[in-house]
Order: sequence, then C-alpha cells, then structure tokens
Amino acid sequence: MTTLSERISQSAFDDSRLRVVLLLDLYDGAQNQFLEVYEDLHKQVSSVPGHIRDELCQSIENPSQWLITSEWESAPRFLAWVSSEEHVASVQPLHGCVRDTRSLRFSVLRETGRDHGPGAAAAAFSPGPPAGSAFAPASADGPDRSRGRLQVAPRRGDGVVRHALTFTVKPGSEAVVAELLSGYTSPQAQVDEHTRLRRTSLFMHGNRVVRAVEVEGDLLAALRHVALQPEVRALEEAINPYLEQDRDLSDPGSARTFFTRAALPAVHHVAAGGGEGAELERHALFYPAKKGCGTELARLLAAQDEAAVDDASSPIEASTVFQRDDIVVRLLDLRGPHDARPALTLGVEGGHKAAVLARLLDSAKDGVPTTHQEISRFLERSEMRLITDRRSPARA
Repeated sequence: MTTLSERISQSAFDDSRLRVVLLLDLYDGAQNQFLEVYEDLHKQVSSVPGHIRDELCQSIENPSQWLITSEWESAPRFLAWVSSEEHVASVQPLHGCVRDTRSLRFSVLRETGRDHGPGAAAAAFSPGPPAGSAFAPASADGPDRSRGRLQVAPRRGDGVVRHALTFTVKPGSEAVVAELLSGYTSPQAQVDEHTRLRRTSLFMHGNRVVRAVEVEGDLLAALRHVALQPEVRALEEAINPYLEQDRDLSDPGSARTFFTRAALPAVHHVAAGGGEGAELERHALFYPAKKGCGTELARLLAAQDEAAVDDASSPIEASTVFQRDDIVVRLLDLRGPHDARPALTLGVEGGHKAAVLARLLDSAKDGVPTTHQEISRFLERSEMRLITDRRSPARA
C-alpha cells in the first residue's frame, strides 16, 4: 500500500529513477532540420553517465508538436548533465527549429504492465531510501541496478514550485547592485487564474547574487510573466553593465544562454508544515564546494534538514537546498535567532558532520570547526546578506 509522508517535502536524493518529458512545438517546415538535430543530440546524450534511454514521439493530432522522453538512473545524474556546458552547446541547434519547449521531471514511483507487475517490480527494483533517511547512495548490487530504483513512497506537496537564479557581478560593484536589487518595483503577482508569484528573496555573498522565487502554479509561466514586466526589464537593464557574464536580453539566444547558466535548481525541500508565521526569519547560507563535491555536499545538508524538521526543539521550520555543479545554497526559515544553535543552522550538528563538511567545502581553509566559537565564525562567513524579501498578498 502506498503511504504519504506527513511533512511537506521534495527531493532529488531519493536515488529513484527519473523520467524527463520534453514537449516541443516546431516551426512550420522545420521537421527535417529537427530530426537531424535530434539524431546528433541522441548520440551525445546516450554516452552521458546515468542516461538509460529516450524516446521521440510525434503528436497524432498536431504534427508540429513533438515529445522527447528520457529515462535516467537518478535525478542528480540528469541535473549534472543539464547544468553542464556540454548540454548548453548540444541543445543550441534546437533553437533554430523549435518555437517553444516545456520540460517536466518525475521520479518513477510505480510500474505496471506485463513486465512490471507487483512481483516483477519487487524483484527488479528495491526501493530507495525513505523520506527522512540519510539518502544513502544506491548500491550497485542486486538485479537490474542499471535502470535505477523506484521512489519508495509519494511525497506531500504544498502546491509551490521553488527555483533560484545565481550570477556574479564585477568586483567593486556590489554596493551599487545591492541598491538596484533592493529598490525595484515588484511586478504584478497574479500571472493567470492558476499561477501566482508568491515570494521573491534576494541575497548576496561577496559578488554573487542569488534570487530565489516561490510560485504557486506554473513556474515557466511565472518566469515569462515576470520577464515581460516593465519594472523588471528596467532593473535587468540597469544591472547589465555590472555583470561578469555579458548578456543581451533583447536577443533570445543570449537571454536563453544566460538564464540556462544562471539556473540554480531546488534539489531538496522539507518543511514541518506549520506555515509562514510572522515569527519566522529567512536566512541563506552559501557553500562553495570543492570541484566535483557539490552533489555530496547538498545531500549532506538535505539529510541534516530532514532530521531537523522532525525535532520539536529545532528552530528550522523549513529548508530548501539549491545546487548547481559546485555551488550550493541553503535557504532556511527559522524560529528565533539563527545563531542560537549555530551547528544546526550551519548543517553540522551531531556526529562528525563538521569534519565531513570541511572535507567537501572549497572554503574550509582553516580546518574543521569544532568549538562553539569556531562554528559560529564559520556560520558568519557562510551567511548571505539579505537584500530584499518580498511576499505577495494572500489570495482573497
């Protein structure tokens, strides 16, 4: 029997198999060009670690609509590929023949059919770690491990999609950029009858900017809506001269490349389900991981927060971990001062977690923090500066 976790959570660390669905709307007359591009793309992605297979489908109702489904051993494997420069380059030719795309990502929870009855599923796929576990990596032992595991149980959602963007500005321009980001006029929150921009939080750490958004409904529709608002367009133009990566948002190709590289996906979220009371304070911590250690670091923090929200004495009401390559950002909603339990806030309370964190961090040049004072200093260095935190009015 399928059971539902009582707390609100999402995670890329179940080690369950991932199904990616890409919907495409082609330009008129571009089908042959698209098929050539797809063949090249298929050859590239088939050699990517973690990729299992893909399928190309064409609509029987509208031949201009196509569907690519791909199967991956786990979400981290796919996210590592989709955030890579190789992926950015490989999908570039698609933009000449595709009018619009929409990507959806799902963990595989159950399988049915002649080859996937209850007995077959039990024999072929042992479930991944349950919600609330330490997210142990999948073992290579057992039958048909090359196809990955099934998600052990459904997770409870709250109807909110979380996403972030990150980029760097030229050193010396931080104060100007912070002033611009804190002073812009908020865009209209209501996108349509189904979608609403719920919250936007902006933080800086040195010359790095992180913009975290929460959307009720369709994330893509909300992002497109915000990008078209005059006040947001004016802000984007104002910060252009200060960006380390040049961009031209009037050029669709340049804009697409910038936002693809700036994407910072939410790989884990957990909340006790107590709501967003006024007593909660939002904080963000920046964790620059050593090369190749970003996923392991994000997994460590996710496991810490799964345990923290189950602890009635914990000040952590909710946590979201964002990760791209070796950039990890942890967003916390806390009850009380963030430094009341510095080890918990930093994500290293209990066991040898401080030593593990120091091993994974690129910035842990002073060794392992062990004393309360050392951990507090480490926390202070990791804390991002809040620039603005804006919530939309509640629905009537």
